[in-house]
Amino acid sequence: MYTARSGPRAVHDICVACRASGFNGLKQRGTRRRFSSQGSQRSVSDSQKHWNRSFGVVLAAGAGAALLYGSRRIRLQELQAEAPPAPGEMTIEKNKKRKGLSKEQNRDSISSQHLQVKKSWENPGVYAWGSNSGRVAAPDSDETFVKSPRRIPYFDGVLLRDIKLDRNFGAAIAENGDLLQWGSDFSAESRQPIPTLKGKDLTQVQISRDRIVALSSSGKVYTLPVSQPDQLSGPKPQESSWVPFLSSTSPVSYRTIQTPEKVTSIASGLDHVLLLTSSGRLFTAASSSTEFPSKGQLGIPGLTWTHRPEGAYDQPHEITTLRGFNIRHIAAGDYHSLAVDSEGRVFTFGDNSLGQLGFDPNAESPHIDAPSLLPITKLYAGTSHTPRVTSIAAGGVNSFFTIDATRVAVPGEEPSGVRGLGRVTSDTWACGQGTWGGLGNGRWTHVQGSPTKVKALSGLFEYDEPTSTVIPIRLAHLSVGSTHASATMNNVTHIGAHSDSSENDTNWGADVLWWGGNEYYQLGTGKRNNVAQPLYIRPLDAVEKKGKEKEKEEHRFQITPRGRVKVNGRWVDMEQRVECGRFVSAVYSGVYT
Repeated sequence: MYTARSGPRAVHDICVACRASGFNGLKQRGTRRRFSSQGSQRSVSDSQKHWNRSFGVVLAAGAGAALLYGSRRIRLQELQAEAPPAPGEMTIEKNKKRKGLSKEQNRDSISSQHLQVKKSWENPGVYAWGSNSGRVAAPDSDETFVKSPRRIPYFDGVLLRDIKLDRNFGAAIAENGDLLQWGSDFSAESRQPIPTLKGKDLTQVQISRDRIVALSSSGKVYTLPVSQPDQLSGPKPQESSWVPFLSSTSPVSYRTIQTPEKVTSIASGLDHVLLLTSSGRLFTAASSSTEFPSKGQLGIPGLTWTHRPEGAYDQPHEITTLRGFNIRHIAAGDYHSLAVDSEGRVFTFGDNSLGQLGFDPNAESPHIDAPSLLPITKLYAGTSHTPRVTSIAAGGVNSFFTIDATRVAVPGEEPSGVRGLGRVTSDTWACGQGTWGGLGNGRWTHVQGSPTKVKALSGLFEYDEPTSTVIPIRLAHLSVGSTHASATMNNVTHIGAHSDSSENDTNWGADVLWWGGNEYYQLGTGKRNNVAQPLYIRPLDAVEKKGKEKEKEEHRFQITPRGRVKVNGRWVDMEQRVECGRFVSAVYSGVYT
């Protein structure tokens, strides 16, 4: 296991990042430079190449800028963000090519990250792990748990548009836009995914307590039962045909949720779904056929089962209080909802019994049934920074916010004399329940109302060689399950190694960290202990070695970024993506349409 730690922070605004071996230096024209505050000269050993291409960072600090990374402590000298790294002792490494190996074999041997990227292109598919009580992580197995990442054979060589996982059922959208389902709640007999809703050109999928909610490329929203028997026995709508005046009956039962505008994004909790339209309007609807939303998560004050408009139980309701705010992002937990507008303001509503809305809970009034503006500026009071929410994520009883905080001149400061004016720092904040470590802040807090900073994912920077500048490392994606979460970093990646480049030119992907509940082995560590601080896991195909076979340096999983590659004889735009579900996790090969 590899714990990502924020480390001490330097008094000055520092940040250096290395895209070479775990803080070992910056790769420039086939050479690597390592800077040490102790002034000693060090070279990058072959074994250290296993950590090749990490997103090294120096975090802002108090005394003694030290960074704990893996099991090694590295002292770093203070560097100014505006200037290139100060000269230090430098080692120019010799050619790393090993005798008897081809160029590509040499790359594989010196870089675990290069090999991971290569395998993801050559063998796309789905890896899953965690609870298997409902035959979701391993449809062909009766094991209760899948303790480490394992491929689902059905998806070998398959690209997906989206995937969502519950412990008892799974749903995915195939590359052609058809819906695939599997798991015990779908079918007691089925041992592999089965296509159900076909021909709708689906692009996104969400799951509720007992229904699948899917969005098509045309903006139409479909819902259907999770259960295959219910799909076959329920009312089936008439569908039009390409032949004029001819229609047919759908082979499966489904409903549609119709809004006055095209829907561009959906997010579902256990009983409700959020529907975001192309003009920034937000609608909500019931998404379960067994429970009507009752904790304020619809965002309509007074809307209950007994006080609802006439019509279908799952009809959409516009949140009129948000009209005009131009909503851009949405997220949903089990019983709560989040929305961010184009100005970076975040609104929350629904269940707040554990502080998941970002407010201290009130035992007498645990629910907030109208969108409430979260006072993000209070988080940066007295810091000379102006915050703006850039993304949100939610799951279970937790919420996460990523914020770009910009250094501004405050009253009494002369802008020309302000150091770092305009510099942006990217931070991640969390609220809700931390009993299983789900907040990622290193604590096991039961209730967290006011957002707490996830330090391991905040204040990170790296040096960007093409622009010769220090840039913030943001989160590319945050997936939140019922009790655990995973963050994919937006660090600099490289997938441009080719036949004419150096034998030491290797590809590397983005860093991925995991934390939270691990009772069902959903973190992929192979162990069962909960984790309150983000950590790395081994590569997906790694086999743990023991005794004499155990290597001195450990590998870690990195995810392959978007690239145009040849799969099954055709060129496609694909990337690896992470999905955290209800006690289950997956990494899949995602395709762009």
